[in-house]
Amino acid sequence: MFGFLKDKLKGALSKFTKKVEEAPEEEVEVEKELAPPKVEKPKKESKEKPKKEKKSELKKAEKVKEVKSKKVEKEEPIVQEEPVKVEPAPIEVAPEPVKVEEKIAVEQVKVESEPVKVEPEPAKGGFFSRLKETFTGKKEEPKVEQPEPVVKAPAKPKAEAPKTVVEPSKVEESKGFFSRMTEKITTKKVSAEAFDELFWDLELALLENNVAVEVIEKIKTDLKSSIVDKLVPRGKVEEVIASSLHGSIESLFTVPSIDVLSKIKEKKPFIICFIGINGSGKTTSIAKFTHYLQQNGLSVVLAAADTFRAAAIDQLQIHADNLKVKLIKHDYGSDPAAVAFDAIKHAEASKKDVVLIDTAGRLHSNVNLIDEMKKIVRVAKPDLKIFVGESITGNDCVEQAKKFDEAVGIDGIILSKADIDEKGGAAISVSFVTKKPILFLGMGQEYKDLQVFDKEKLLAGIGL
Repeated sequence: MFGFLKDKLKGALSKFTKKVEEAPEEEVEVEKELAPPKVEKPKKESKEKPKKEKKSELKKAEKVKEVKSKKVEKEEPIVQEEPVKVEPAPIEVAPEPVKVEEKIAVEQVKVESEPVKVEPEPAKGGFFSRLKETFTGKKEEPKVEQPEPVVKAPAKPKAEAPKTVVEPSKVEESKGFFSRMTEKITTKKVSAEAFDELFWDLELALLENNVAVEVIEKIKTDLKSSIVDKLVPRGKVEEVIASSLHGSIESLFTVPSIDVLSKIKEKKPFIICFIGINGSGKTTSIAKFTHYLQQNGLSVVLAAADTFRAAAIDQLQIHADNLKVKLIKHDYGSDPAAVAFDAIKHAEASKKDVVLIDTAGRLHSNVNLIDEMKKIVRVAKPDLKIFVGESITGNDCVEQAKKFDEAVGIDGIILSKADIDEKGGAAISVSFVTKKPILFLGMGQEYKDLQVFDKEKLLAGIGL
């Protein structure tokens, strides 16, 4: 089913995709916002810089303290070796302010630093100081150098470092450069003028498969809105086109469907009238539908209201005998509306669930037969009017459904001979054009070959 349409669509989509991908003049350069560059590193540097300065200042302070403490420690043994008997002034006092300041400095800074090995420098002025003390008899107080003011760190050394401000222009320049590079390499853009030329192959494939013009225009509009003046990834052109086509065809079946079985249970007897042109398969479809109802536990009465076509009553009688259902019939040339009326009265008396009325095939241009059908509808007052059309007739089936809908109003559609339909134009178009749901598909010659319509199976059948 739909094999010809599937092959045609596949070839047309391949050509469409190839033409889009081979159009270098359609490449565009567009700035697209990507993930902003991270500017956290400068913050880390700003945090580390004060630490380094504090560490260097601390090292200087520690170096000064160590040198001075060692200076005092060296002076003690030298003073003891001097022959001059002079009472040395207590020198333990000198290191105290150093230790106190060192403690304060360390507590204020509170920054862990790695121990630094410092080679002790020789104590400056130690020999001359002792010589002066020998001749003058005065002990020179050791001068304690005050720590450099830079050592005094603020009370809260863990305060946040000043934030580094990154110029927006630099960020935008970097972001814009990479965005433009990416878009130029990976995207395509199709203009409206180019699209009309590219769509021609796909349009031709749909026309060859009897897809209605209204449907082709809808597909074209949907596809145009999906790719024209839109950035399409180069490697996903075919995927975007196929997805748009799938969505467009799927939207053709948005007409609410009818749950026939549930609807039948609302009334007894439930009356259904079948209409269509000559040779569309109405009588066979009625027999299949009778079997479908029986499989779901419903009783049926048939009405042979086709009193015009030769052997029409005999054909329906054979089906009735095979399915073991009652057939209400009159002679050829009798009033078909009277046959329908008698069948309804029989169903009411025998408490049957459904009455199925078979009518004569007629063209929508035959005024007399159309008037006769209107009379049947007026007398029988059917709860459902189902149009039966041949799927293989394509656009003709669509036009027939439109005309019958205008004449008597149809409620649903059965497409016969769908199993041998290689084009699928009628199946795709008839529901969208008439705004009526497809209820069943005839898929063979046996009674069981009546399939409830499923749009997903149809889409799979055409390769979408």
